[in-house]
Amino acid sequence: MKRRNFIYTAGGTLLTGAALSLPTVATAKAEFNWKMVTAWPKNFPGLGTNANLLAKMITEMSGGRIKVKVYGARELVPAFEVFDTVSSGTAEMGHAGAYYWKGKSEATQFFSAVPFGLTAQEMNAWLYYGGGMELWRELYQPFGIIPAATGNTGVQMAGWFNKEIKTVDDLKGLKMRIPGLGGEVLRRAGGTTVNMPGGELFTSLQSGALDATEWVGPYNDLAFGFYKVAKYYYYPGWHEPGSTMEALINEKAFNALPKDLQQIVLTACKAANMDMISEYTARNNQALDTLINKHKVKVLPLPDDVLKALKKLSEQVVQELAQKDDKSRKIYESVSAFKQQVMKWDAISEQAFLRARSLPS
Repeated sequence: MKRRNFIYTAGGTLLTGAALSLPTVATAKAEFNWKMVTAWPKNFPGLGTNANLLAKMITEMSGGRIKVKVYGARELVPAFEVFDTVSSGTAEMGHAGAYYWKGKSEATQFFSAVPFGLTAQEMNAWLYYGGGMELWRELYQPFGIIPAATGNTGVQMAGWFNKEIKTVDDLKGLKMRIPGLGGEVLRRAGGTTVNMPGGELFTSLQSGALDATEWVGPYNDLAFGFYKVAKYYYYPGWHEPGSTMEALINEKAFNALPKDLQQIVLTACKAANMDMISEYTARNNQALDTLINKHKVKVLPLPDDVLKALKKLSEQVVQELAQKDDKSRKIYESVSAFKQQVMKWDAISEQAFLRARSLPS
């Protein structure tokens, strides 16, 4: 077996000299044919393409010993059936977001996005070096699934609205697509939450079935054309400060692999995780420029009073979630302790530097 230092770009280009040392083998006949079902439209920028990249890396890094075929949402199963499909073994892998599975366990939401919670950098630190990954695997083990982080969008946008948001009262009666814990916060602020796949959002906004929607950020939102059916684009994404995407791996299928192929699958997930946040950081600013200068989108900040009210409600929602069961409490205590610790370092590192960088020359 040869070893090389490399990493793939989103387009699948092989770069030498990177910091990852990943195993490759000579091309061989496929020993394992895997299906990957996703919660995203086929080839959707960032999310769908990350699933494609992950499948490509596993296939090529294994020298073809594992061949992974990707199925977009509805090609094999609907978006919200990914978890059950992997759990049953109908598909060996899935690609989605953990907050979609709160019906399985409320605690899954801690591993996607928590309102006013961890950023992408902080989330990765907690997962890989703060005990988060062990807790995640413990949570999914009864379902026969091994989870792995496979991407992060970074801080998202607050969403697209068909009316201005000037006070908290403007959220009352608002029909908005917003999943996970953020959806519960909006409900307590007086809004009506709707959960639906991304592919249905444009027509729902256009028809008036929705008054507002969050999706991801400029890169993905431009691709969906939301600027054509909504007037106002608000920030920041208080509800999703560092949204982790997940690879779901059927435990029996994983255990059937030899050790070297198991490591290839897990290492590919980690590489895909780094790739997504890098791509979003690069492409969001490009897409935002297009939205503002070409499509004349009104990009507005949520008022501080609105954010303060949402933060207060968020704290209530998350603390209540922590009391649901022993697993939720255990995960909450871990992530909360890590957040309090990392915020102290952030204050004199990231935040202090960004403030210094913005000072006039």
